[in-house]
Amino acid sequence: MAVDRTPVLKRCRSLGMEPQVLGIDKKSNRQLKRASRKVSEYGLQLREKQKAKFIYGVLEKPFRNLYEVAQKQTGLAGPNLMILLELRLDNVVFRLGLARTRKEARQIVDHKHVLVNGKCVNIPSYRVKAGDKIEIREKSKNSQRYKDILDATAGRMVPAWLESDQENLCGTVLEKPLREQIDVPVNETLIVELYSK
Repeated sequence: MAVDRTPVLKRCRSLGMEPQVLGIDKKSNRQLKRASRKVSEYGLQLREKQKAKFIYGVLEKPFRNLYEVAQKQTGLAGPNLMILLELRLDNVVFRLGLARTRKEARQIVDHKHVLVNGKCVNIPSYRVKAGDKIEIREKSKNSQRYKDILDATAGRMVPAWLESDQENLCGTVLEKPLREQIDVPVNETLIVELYSK
């Protein structure tokens, strides 16, 4: 399995984004020494795509497949792509506050700790639907790990399209998110321009 082992803060600096987007509270003191040359249009488009892939932890081929699915849906491809990324199971676990970062959420799903509508799902890219109930399995609920996670994510805002029950380590998908409800600093129109070349 391919894994991106780039240091997170270094990658955030190079993409020009804050680590808080990923759920990481660290702050880098270093400044990126960027050459003062102009970035081309292609460079800007590529950076936006890399940013989206890095935030959601998706590699190129699955990302491209998601883009093709987004294109076939009604409406604009850009917002559709962001909605599809947001509806991934690992992202929903992160958004519900059941994991500190998306990487940790992916690991929780991989290790079969998550139930969707009472059934164990260990595929991080599983697409949730409106009305799905996501919870941590009974056996794992009492572990120290989840107490630590709840302490760390206590102040995090849960999006309006989700309903979270922190006490019982579960949540419900109320509806599909709208693009305005997704607070990820990515300009998806540049990604669409890049793929439509």
